[in-house]
Amino acid sequence: MNDRARRKVRVGVVVSDAMDKTVVVRIDRQVRHPLYGKTVRRSSKLAAHDEQNDAHVGDMVRITETRPVSKTKRWRVVEIVERAK
Repeated sequence: MNDRARRKVRVGVVVSDAMDKTVVVRIDRQVRHPLYGKTVRRSSKLAAHDEQNDAHVGDMVRITETRPVSKTKRWRVVEIVERAK
């Protein structure tokens, strides 16, 4: 199995595009509470490299893990799944 096949892929919503060639993507997930069993929403924000500055706030994007591009960026935008309305 080659290295690219093992890289993590996530889908999330762009929450910030203020930086040059960088977008902040919010990844939402649902987790069951360990004691009470209620489903709770959790989210994490990841900085992703966007070479063409194509993604904008509200767009749903697919990002993949990559080599470190900067201090905080370890992800890059692969495609824009859905444009913001």
